[in-house]
Amino acid sequence: MLRLVRSEWMKLRRTVIWIVAAASPLLAGVVGYAGTRGTDGEGAEWMSALALMAALHAMLFLPLLTGVFAALLCRFEHAGGGWKQLLALPVSRTQLFAVKYMYVMFLLLLTQLLFLAALLGVGAALGFQGPVPWLAILRSVGGGWVACLPLAALQLGVSTALPSFAAPLAVNVVLTMPNLLVMNSSTYGPYYPWAQPLLAMIPMEGHGMAAINLSATTLFGVILGSFVVFLTAGWAYFMRKPV
Repeated sequence: MLRLVRSEWMKLRRTVIWIVAAASPLLAGVVGYAGTRGTDGEGAEWMSALALMAALHAMLFLPLLTGVFAALLCRFEHAGGGWKQLLALPVSRTQLFAVKYMYVMFLLLLTQLLFLAALLGVGAALGFQGPVPWLAILRSVGGGWVACLPLAALQLGVSTALPSFAAPLAVNVVLTMPNLLVMNSSTYGPYYPWAQPLLAMIPMEGHGMAAINLSATTLFGVILGSFVVFLTAGWAYFMRKPV
């Protein structure tokens, strides 16, 4: 298992994947800096900036990044018979799938930490006066990461199945674009996996852009339920994947 972890790290450390991880937080920071105005009340400036930044980051880029990371992690194996070489090693397919999934989630965690840094940078640059609402911010950042669990599982399964780098990304784009309509639907929004990062990250108390106030039970029930389904399906396919 540790050899697989080191092997994946060697493949990734000199790729553009680190630049990709920083792109969305950087763009969100620009939007937060340009769009935030001083508001009355302690903490209001922070929550306004969080709402603006999360709207762009969690609605489009964070779901899309799950597909980008998964496709990049499988790109080496799809080239030049890499799957045959890798699966010929004394490692189980379950271990290999688990390590790749762990790296997708690690990269998403890195992206969320960079988003947090961008938000703090916006607050420092604009001189926000109120105290930093750490609990709300950390709940937003952590919730967005947890909401990506099922998306990462599905995208990893798709990326192992489709040899083309562009094909898994196209699938993810098609499934992410409905967020523009679904996010304000009380009928479909709570149950659409690609809307969950936005619903988890957006501040709902007076600053929300979505018209849905979800209970933690509903939100995480949908996330964990779809996570189990997508992970099981992806793992089952990978176990039977012809090489």
